Amino acid sequence: MSMFKWDVVDPAPGQAVLPHQRLPWGKTVGLGAQHVVAMFGATFVFPLVMGLDPNLAIMFSGLCTILFLLIVQNRVPSYLGTSASFVASVAAIRALDSGNDSSYVTGAILVGGLVLAAVGVLVHFAGAELIHRILPPAVTGAVVMLIGFNLAPVVAGIYWPQDQWIALLTAAFMVFAAVALPGFWSRIAVFLALIFGYVLSWVADLVLGPITSVLGGATEATEHDRVSWAGVQAADWLGLPSGTLADGVSVVHGPSFSLTAILLVLPGVIALVAENTGHVKAVAEMTGENLDPYMGRAIGADGIATAFASAFGGSPTTTYAENIGVMGATRVYSTAAYYVAAAVAILLGLCPKFGAIVNATPGGVLGGITVVLYGMIGLVGAKIWVENNIDFGNPVNMVGLAAGLIAGIGGVKLTFGNDFELGGIALGTILVIVFFHMVKGRGTHGAGTVTRNLSHPDYDGGVDDAASGGTTHR
Repeated sequence: MSMFKWDVVDPAPGQAVLPHQRLPWGKTVGLGAQHVVAMFGATFVFPLVMGLDPNLAIMFSGLCTILFLLIVQNRVPSYLGTSASFVASVAAIRALDSGNDSSYVTGAILVGGLVLAAVGVLVHFAGAELIHRILPPAVTGAVVMLIGFNLAPVVAGIYWPQDQWIALLTAAFMVFAAVALPGFWSRIAVFLALIFGYVLSWVADLVLGPITSVLGGATEATEHDRVSWAGVQAADWLGLPSGTLADGVSVVHGPSFSLTAILLVLPGVIALVAENTGHVKAVAEMTGENLDPYMGRAIGADGIATAFASAFGGSPTTTYAENIGVMGATRVYSTAAYYVAAAVAILLGLCPKFGAIVNATPGGVLGGITVVLYGMIGLVGAKIWVENNIDFGNPVNMVGLAAGLIAGIGGVKLTFGNDFELGGIALGTILVIVFFHMVKGRGTHGAGTVTRNLSHPDYDGGVDDAASGGTTHR
């Protein structure tokens, strides 16, 4: 059967539409548009905060989604939007010195994509169990946590000060929308918060007038409108993404390479492996199909897509939980809907005026959105721990992970000679992996009393400790 021939079905309410099936094209187009809305907010917010072009990111999200579907042979329905896993690394690269411009950012991400693709090939031939042996949940949770929480200074130092009250109100709206709104609306809380903050900033300009603050990339406070559409008026309706980024690099550009920058992005690869694995398992559970044989393909496809996008100056990609949530809500898992979504995204990417509107997003709005998003990224690490019942009464988990978390979040650095420095997320990830595996399986009877007493005050030396599962030998 052709990969592009779907069985047309008209299911009863509540009945699933499987990946190899589709609804009539009219309904499929509608679902595809819904997937675009679901991925929309995060897909262009993350390029903005990384200093890359959101229009190019939207276009490549469509191209990369098609590439992903082809590699997994239409068996794993998923949309590839902009990944948050490299945001902290990009902030660290830009903080190194003025020479590390956007071309070094995309060059490092390209290498990260190739490494992820290599991991996918390895998993394809060695089996998914390989991931769990090298990167058990305790380790992946810690890496994801330090990636998210490492971004706190970016919010506090760049976006929030541009307009603190707009940031606060936008954050409050996003929290409310994500939790209190029903069904699909809660899944697009980022998009709704962006619209809310945008409109609020426009009203504030009309009522309160200009604001005086330090814009992103500037060093001195200036008076300015919160919303400026000068670039929107000058932009064309149709054309390829073009122009220059804030650091003077062309929107579409080739990569440059730096060992320091590359080392900073590699922890993001670990997060993407964990993310892709979780998403494939989620889709498998929803569809009732065994997708383990496609786990390596999915991871490798994401890596190839990331390398492909960054080779032209685009943003890194990942499978999107928002779109998996839409599938769960609609019970329509048809890959045909994702091809429609990809086509719509490509068309949006070919509209420079749309990109100019996105680029005009006020800094205060980004401050409100990112203060929630970055915290959520960090807490996903805690979610991984909780879902896998990680016991921090066990000294392997508590002590093995502790140093890496503090080093990564706090920006601890190791200097080698005069020219090379290892710190932040890169150093934290290395310490998490090395220290954890260094002590894993080496605990002796009675060891870890201090950590067990911290987490389980009723610890009795190893006898009938209910808080630790009732085991008598530790």
